[in-house]
Amino acid sequence: MIAPLRLVWLALAVWGAIHPMYWFLRYMRESGTGLGGLIDAWYVNASTTGLTWDLTIAAIALTVWIVAETVSRRAWPNLIAIPATFCIGVSCGLPLYLFLRSRPTA
Repeated sequence: MIAPLRLVWLALAVWGAIHPMYWFLRYMRESGTGLGGLIDAWYVNASTTGLTWDLTIAAIALTVWIVAETVSRRAWPNLIAIPATFCIGVSCGLPLYLFLRSRPTA
């Protein structure tokens, strides 16, 4: 059985994958500009540019942490959280990593 906290991490990872992606896809569909238009929208004003940089820095910090811990623990499957972070977002990558990291050790 999965521990309750692990279920929280997993639920947050799933939510962090689905909810933001819904809005990204909706924007691309409504604007008709595709991924390029979505990325352009991230820099449309100072507020969105600041948020974009905030999330980028958080993603880089998370990646450094994942790599450091993965190497020391030799838990190579945990590296899957890196592409989840950059392809989906920190809202998926961080809870996914916490879910993977909290696996019981043998």
